[in-house]
Amino acid sequence: MNILKNLTLILLSLPILLSAQTSTLNTEMSKLKWTGKKITNSSHYGSLKFKSGEVMFSDGLIESGKFVVDMTTINVEDIQGNGKSRLEGHLRSDDFFSVDSFKEATLVLKSSAKDGENLNVKGTLSIKGLDSEVEFVMIKDGSNWKSKLTFDRSKHNVRFRSGSFFQNLGDNLILDDIELEAILSFN
Repeated sequence: MNILKNLTLILLSLPILLSAQTSTLNTEMSKLKWTGKKITNSSHYGSLKFKSGEVMFSDGLIESGKFVVDMTTINVEDIQGNGKSRLEGHLRSDDFFSVDSFKEATLVLKSSAKDGENLNVKGTLSIKGLDSEVEFVMIKDGSNWKSKLTFDRSKHNVRFRSGSFFQNLGDNLILDDIELEAILSFN
């Protein structure tokens, strides 16, 4: 009787297993832009490169997934010359992302829900070995997906000129929220 029960469970779950599809991120075609802002409304922006990524879609929803970002690829795009090199070095330092110790950041996708054609996604972002829960929207754009995610750097011990750690910074305050914009292309 147990064999029949187990066989029935396997057969009933087969359509679910067959409808799931794992998609691998095309790291060359995918883009990741970051933007950090000061209290004065000035900002800096640049890019990072994905190291890998994989998402399991099932019935139009994301069941799970993981993206790995190579933090050694921090690139400043809004300034050139010595200022660019100096800021990139500063962002890689212990004042910000401690890249020598934490070469990767990860985003683990846990679940999603449909909102029309878009997906509301929940996951865990890990930077400098510290996790924070995030929510964001993924928008289908032709064969790609677009997404914007804002995270609080103070939850990842990124302290430099943060109002969460220091007082009386005045115009030197750098906002804790960092914006990420991604264009995701899957193979």
